[in-house]
Amino acid sequence: MPQLPKFARATTRSAKLIVILAAAFALGSCTRGLETAPEVRFTSLGGPPLSTSDLRGKVVLVNFWATSCEVCVREMPMLTETWRRFAPRGYEIVAVAMSYDHPNLVADFVRRNQLPFRIALDLDGQLARQWGNVRATPTTFVVDRRGRIVKQYIGEPGAAELQALIEKTLAEPA
Repeated sequence: MPQLPKFARATTRSAKLIVILAAAFALGSCTRGLETAPEVRFTSLGGPPLSTSDLRGKVVLVNFWATSCEVCVREMPMLTETWRRFAPRGYEIVAVAMSYDHPNLVADFVRRNQLPFRIALDLDGQLARQWGNVRATPTTFVVDRRGRIVKQYIGEPGAAELQALIEKTLAEPA
């Protein structure tokens, strides 16, 4: 087999390095290395305000969503099933409606779909900014009992993978 010229070999190595770095960046954007969740105050829909520190000791899923997001709407039954399965063991969901979602639309959606978990309103976009400038919906964070982000999902997480992660995280000591 003929050998490539020296500049072509260097270009091939550079291309491989770029692919490896891009893959590492993509993986890193979805798996957060036990970074502490931001201290925020959630404005609950139909309930008292809630802060991140109020949730310490629980495994928490923070889901940024919108009523206009087809994927978000599609994942709600899975999130409801997951909440019902794990809530008795110290699991909580805070579903944060994006700032562009009118509170009346959110309240109507929650009522029609009988969502059993906490719903928060991001009235001015501050929550999305504090959680890493969330723009895509759905974006979901799994937070352990100590308040550390275990994983971030952009898009709909698979039910089996998400539930296995919650099971594992619930089994860890506080």
